[in-house]
Amino acid sequence: MSIAFNSAPYWLDPDNHDELFPDVELATMEPDGLLAIGGDLSPARLLNAYRHGIYPWFDSNHPLLWWSPNPRSVLYPSKLKVSRSLNKTIRNRGFEIRFDSAFTSVIDACSEARKYSDDTWIDQRIKSAYITLHELGHAHSAETWLDGELVGGLYGVAIGQVFYGESMFHKERDASKVAFVSLVRKLLAWKFQLIDCQMTTSHLLSLGAEEIRRQELTHHLNQWCDQSASKQAWSIS
Repeated sequence: MSIAFNSAPYWLDPDNHDELFPDVELATMEPDGLLAIGGDLSPARLLNAYRHGIYPWFDSNHPLLWWSPNPRSVLYPSKLKVSRSLNKTIRNRGFEIRFDSAFTSVIDACSEARKYSDDTWIDQRIKSAYITLHELGHAHSAETWLDGELVGGLYGVAIGQVFYGESMFHKERDASKVAFVSLVRKLLAWKFQLIDCQMTTSHLLSLGAEEIRRQELTHHLNQWCDQSASKQAWSIS
Protein backbone atom coordinates (compact mmCIF):
# COMPACT_ATOMS: atom_id res chain seq x y z
CA MET A 1 0.00 0.00 0.00
CA SER A 2 1.47 3.36 -0.99
CA ILE A 3 0.75 6.65 0.74
CA ALA A 4 0.98 9.99 -1.04
CA PHE A 5 2.67 12.76 0.93
CA ASN A 6 2.57 16.31 -0.39
CA SER A 7 4.68 18.70 1.68
CA ALA A 8 6.12 18.89 5.18
CA PRO A 9 5.14 19.10 7.93
CA TYR A 10 2.72 16.20 7.60
CA TRP A 11 -0.18 15.50 9.94
CA LEU A 12 -0.22 12.15 11.72
CA ASP A 13 -3.33 10.26 12.82
CA PRO A 14 -3.28 9.90 16.64
CA ASP A 15 -5.36 6.72 16.43
CA ASN A 16 -3.13 4.91 13.93
CA HIS A 17 -0.10 3.77 15.94
CA ASP A 18 1.36 1.85 12.98
CA GLU A 19 1.07 4.75 10.56
CA LEU A 20 4.06 5.22 8.29
CA PHE A 21 6.20 8.33 8.60
CA PRO A 22 7.00 10.21 5.40
CA ASP A 23 10.53 9.91 4.01
CA VAL A 24 12.93 11.92 6.18
CA GLU A 25 14.36 13.60 3.08
CA LEU A 26 11.03 15.46 2.82
CA ALA A 27 11.64 17.29 6.12
CA THR A 28 11.71 21.06 6.04
CA MET A 29 14.94 23.01 5.71
CA GLU A 30 13.56 25.83 7.88
CA PRO A 31 12.98 25.01 10.64
CA ASP A 32 15.67 22.40 10.11
CA GLY A 33 14.25 18.91 10.06
CA LEU A 34 10.59 19.39 10.95
CA LEU A 35 8.85 16.42 9.37
CA ALA A 36 5.46 15.79 10.99
CA ILE A 37 2.92 17.05 13.51
CA GLY A 38 0.52 15.14 15.73
CA GLY A 39 0.16 11.43 16.16
CA ASP A 40 0.84 9.98 19.58
CA LEU A 41 3.68 8.68 21.75
CA SER A 42 2.76 5.01 21.71
CA PRO A 43 5.66 2.52 21.88
CA ALA A 44 4.97 1.39 18.31
CA ARG A 45 5.13 4.91 16.90
CA LEU A 46 8.20 5.93 18.93
CA LEU A 47 10.19 2.84 17.95
CA ASN A 48 9.18 3.25 14.32
CA ALA A 49 10.31 6.88 14.45
CA TYR A 50 13.71 6.08 15.92
CA ARG A 51 14.34 3.31 13.40
CA HIS A 52 13.95 5.92 10.65
CA GLY A 53 16.00 8.67 12.27
CA ILE A 54 13.04 10.66 13.58
CA TYR A 55 12.50 11.87 17.13
CA PRO A 56 9.84 13.89 19.00
CA TRP A 57 10.68 17.34 20.35
CA PHE A 58 8.16 19.96 21.43
CA ASP A 59 7.14 22.03 24.43
CA SER A 60 3.96 22.29 26.44
CA ASN A 61 2.62 25.04 24.17
CA HIS A 62 2.78 22.94 20.97
CA PRO A 63 1.38 19.67 19.65
CA LEU A 64 3.67 16.70 19.08
CA LEU A 65 6.41 17.65 16.63
CA TRP A 66 8.62 15.09 14.85
CA TRP A 67 12.11 15.98 13.59
CA SER A 68 14.90 14.64 11.41
CA PRO A 69 17.47 17.44 10.99
CA ASN A 70 20.30 17.47 8.47
CA PRO A 71 23.15 17.17 9.31
CA ARG A 72 22.86 14.97 12.41
CA SER A 73 25.09 14.75 15.46
CA VAL A 74 26.29 11.23 16.22
CA LEU A 75 29.05 9.53 18.15
CA TYR A 76 30.70 6.28 17.15
CA PRO A 77 31.58 4.56 20.46
CA SER A 78 35.10 3.71 19.26
CA LYS A 79 35.76 7.44 18.71
CA LEU A 80 34.98 8.56 22.25
CA LYS A 81 37.33 11.29 23.49
CA VAL A 82 38.00 11.71 27.20
CA SER A 83 40.18 14.59 28.38
CA ARG A 84 42.85 14.17 31.03
CA SER A 85 40.85 16.23 33.49
CA LEU A 86 37.69 14.18 32.93
CA ASN A 87 39.63 10.92 33.30
CA LYS A 88 41.01 12.27 36.56
CA THR A 89 37.48 13.07 37.72
CA ILE A 90 36.31 9.56 36.81
CA ARG A 91 39.18 8.02 38.79
CA ASN A 92 39.21 10.26 41.84
CA ARG A 93 35.85 11.94 42.38
CA GLY A 94 34.23 8.93 44.04
CA PHE A 95 31.31 8.66 41.64
CA GLU A 96 29.42 5.38 41.36
CA ILE A 97 27.85 4.47 38.01
CA ARG A 98 24.64 2.49 37.77
CA PHE A 99 22.40 1.55 34.86
CA ASP A 100 18.60 1.34 34.92
CA SER A 101 18.40 1.57 38.70
CA ALA A 102 16.48 4.87 38.83
CA PHE A 103 15.05 5.54 35.37
CA THR A 104 12.05 7.55 36.57
CA SER A 105 14.25 9.71 38.81
CA VAL A 106 16.56 10.42 35.87
CA ILE A 107 13.77 11.52 33.56
CA ASP A 108 12.27 13.61 36.38
CA ALA A 109 15.61 15.36 36.88
CA CYS A 110 16.02 15.90 33.13
CA SER A 111 12.58 17.51 33.02
CA GLU A 112 13.40 20.23 35.53
CA ALA A 113 13.47 23.69 33.94
CA ARG A 114 16.96 24.92 33.06
CA LYS A 115 18.43 28.19 34.26
CA TYR A 116 18.04 29.67 30.78
CA SER A 117 14.36 28.72 30.40
CA ASP A 118 11.18 28.51 32.47
CA ASP A 119 9.82 25.76 30.23
CA THR A 120 10.82 22.17 29.53
CA TRP A 121 10.08 19.89 26.60
CA ILE A 122 9.90 16.86 28.90
CA ASP A 123 6.29 17.16 30.02
CA GLN A 124 4.07 14.47 31.50
CA ARG A 125 3.32 13.06 28.04
CA ILE A 126 7.02 12.44 27.43
CA LYS A 127 7.61 11.05 30.92
CA SER A 128 4.76 8.54 30.65
CA ALA A 129 5.79 7.46 27.15
CA TYR A 130 9.44 6.81 28.01
CA ILE A 131 8.67 5.15 31.33
CA THR A 132 6.51 2.75 29.34
CA LEU A 133 9.38 2.20 26.88
CA HIS A 134 11.65 1.51 29.86
CA GLU A 135 9.20 -1.02 31.29
CA LEU A 136 9.17 -2.72 27.88
CA GLY A 137 12.99 -2.89 27.86
CA HIS A 138 13.62 -0.27 25.16
CA ALA A 139 14.56 2.85 27.17
CA HIS A 140 17.50 2.95 29.58
CA SER A 141 19.30 5.23 31.98
CA ALA A 142 22.92 5.71 32.97
CA GLU A 143 23.29 7.25 36.42
CA THR A 144 26.01 8.94 38.45
CA TRP A 145 25.72 8.56 42.20
CA LEU A 146 27.69 10.23 44.98
CA ASP A 147 27.35 9.21 48.62
CA GLY A 148 24.06 7.48 47.83
CA GLU A 149 22.56 10.47 45.99
CA LEU A 150 21.69 10.64 42.29
CA VAL A 151 23.75 13.58 41.01
CA GLY A 152 23.77 13.13 37.25
CA GLY A 153 22.69 10.93 34.40
CA LEU A 154 21.01 10.50 31.06
CA TYR A 155 18.38 8.40 29.37
CA GLY A 156 17.72 7.17 25.86
CA VAL A 157 16.42 4.38 23.67
CA ALA A 158 18.26 1.30 22.40
CA ILE A 159 17.36 -0.51 19.18
CA GLY A 160 19.69 -3.23 17.93
CA GLN A 161 23.21 -1.79 17.96
CA VAL A 162 22.08 1.85 18.07
CA PHE A 163 21.53 4.01 21.15
CA TYR A 164 19.47 7.20 20.85
CA GLY A 165 20.37 9.74 23.52
CA GLU A 166 17.49 11.89 24.73
CA SER A 167 18.48 14.11 27.65
CA MET A 168 20.96 14.44 30.50
CA PHE A 169 21.28 16.34 33.76
CA HIS A 170 23.83 17.05 36.48
CA LYS A 171 23.75 18.31 40.05
CA GLU A 172 27.51 17.93 40.52
CA ARG A 173 30.14 19.20 38.12
CA ASP A 174 30.91 16.71 35.32
CA ALA A 175 28.40 14.18 36.69
CA SER A 176 26.51 13.94 33.38
CA LYS A 177 29.79 13.63 31.44
CA VAL A 178 30.89 10.80 33.71
CA ALA A 179 27.59 8.98 33.12
CA PHE A 180 27.91 9.50 29.37
CA VAL A 181 31.52 8.27 29.20
CA SER A 182 30.66 5.22 31.29
CA LEU A 183 27.69 4.46 29.05
CA VAL A 184 29.70 4.83 25.83
CA ARG A 185 32.36 2.46 27.15
CA LYS A 186 29.68 -0.07 28.02
CA LEU A 187 28.01 0.33 24.63
CA LEU A 188 31.33 -0.33 22.93
CA ALA A 189 31.77 -3.52 24.94
CA TRP A 190 28.20 -4.50 24.11
CA LYS A 191 28.88 -4.18 20.35
CA PHE A 192 26.86 -1.01 19.78
CA GLN A 193 27.91 0.80 16.63
CA LEU A 194 26.31 4.23 16.91
CA ILE A 195 24.95 6.80 19.34
CA ASP A 196 22.47 9.27 17.89
CA CYS A 197 23.09 12.54 19.75
CA GLN A 198 20.41 14.37 17.74
CA MET A 199 21.63 17.93 18.31
CA THR A 200 25.16 19.26 18.08
CA THR A 201 26.58 20.88 21.23
CA SER A 202 30.09 21.85 22.25
CA HIS A 203 29.70 19.46 25.17
CA LEU A 204 29.16 16.49 22.84
CA LEU A 205 31.77 17.59 20.32
CA SER A 206 34.36 17.62 23.10
CA LEU A 207 33.53 13.97 23.76
CA GLY A 208 33.99 12.89 20.14
CA ALA A 209 30.63 13.55 18.53
CA GLU A 210 30.56 14.57 14.89
CA GLU A 211 28.04 15.65 12.28
CA ILE A 212 27.02 13.37 9.42
CA ARG A 213 24.55 13.76 6.60
CA ARG A 214 21.04 12.50 7.19
CA GLN A 215 21.38 9.99 4.33
CA GLU A 216 24.42 8.49 6.04
CA LEU A 217 22.48 8.20 9.29
CA THR A 218 19.64 6.45 7.49
CA HIS A 219 22.13 4.01 5.97
CA HIS A 220 23.56 3.25 9.42
CA LEU A 221 20.13 2.71 10.95
CA ASN A 222 19.11 0.33 8.18
CA GLN A 223 22.30 -1.60 8.82
CA TRP A 224 22.53 -1.64 12.62
CA CYS A 225 19.00 -1.46 14.05
CA ASP A 226 18.40 -5.06 13.04
CA GLN A 227 21.70 -6.31 14.46
CA SER A 228 21.77 -7.82 17.95
CA ALA A 229 23.80 -6.26 20.73
CA SER A 230 25.69 -8.36 23.25
CA LYS A 231 23.55 -10.58 25.48
CA GLN A 232 25.13 -8.80 28.45
CA ALA A 233 23.64 -5.44 27.45
CA TRP A 234 21.53 -3.83 30.19
CA SER A 235 21.83 -6.95 32.39
CA ILE A 236 23.89 -5.11 35.01
CA SER A 237 22.82 -2.76 37.77
